[in-house]
Parts: sequence; structure tokens; C-alpha cells
Amino acid sequence: MIVGIGLDLVDVARVHRLIASKGDRALRRLFTPDEASYAMARAHPYVHLAARVAAKEAAYKALSGSLEARGIGWREMEVVSDGASRPTLALYGAAARCAAALGVTRVWLTLSHSETTAGAVVVLER
Repeated sequence: MIVGIGLDLVDVARVHRLIASKGDRALRRLFTPDEASYAMARAHPYVHLAARVAAKEAAYKALSGSLEARGIGWREMEVVSDGASRPTLALYGAAARCAAALGVTRVWLTLSHSETTAGAVVVLER
């Protein structure tokens, strides 16, 4: 049974401007160390960073069935590989508590991007 769906699109240039102006401070605030390392090692890091922002925004929307969702921090959701080269989300802290309250047993994530826009869809299943 689906208990939450979220979709988000992010402008890659906006993420690039944010990182250019705030530097490591923005990277530390928005991304886990593994997410930042993964993206910064790519030829076009801002596309990958924007996709992760979109994933986190989409996850927040999917988890918004709980009042506690308002307290979810950026680093309480992490884009990780499921071991088969598919992205999924690891949830920590308030995000994990919201997922538990909704009875989430599986998180589905898809990421996509062009040179200018990154997008993500999150589906929560129980």
C-alpha cells in the first residue's frame, strides 16, 4: 500500500550559485559527507547535488503525513545506492520517526536530470 508520494524539480544553476556563494558551509548543511563526496567526484557535480536536493524535497513531501515532518533536517535523508546501482533513501532521526509512524517498509526513489534541471520522485510503501 502506498502511504506517501513526493515529486520535486530543482534548477541546477540555483544549486551551483548556492554552493559557489556559501561553499563548504552549504555542502555540510544540505548533504551528508558521502553525498557531497559522491557528487564532487563527478564531472558535473552540481547536477548530482541538485538531484539530491530534489530527492530530499520529494521525500519531505512524501513524509508530510506526519506533524513531525516539519522538523526533518536535510541530513536526516541520504541518497544511497541499494547495492544494485539503484538509488534509495536512508532515513535518520525525525525522517525515520515519520516513516515509522506511517508504517513505511520500503522507499522507492528515482532521480533524473538534464543539464539545467534535476528531478526526483519518492514513493513510500507499507
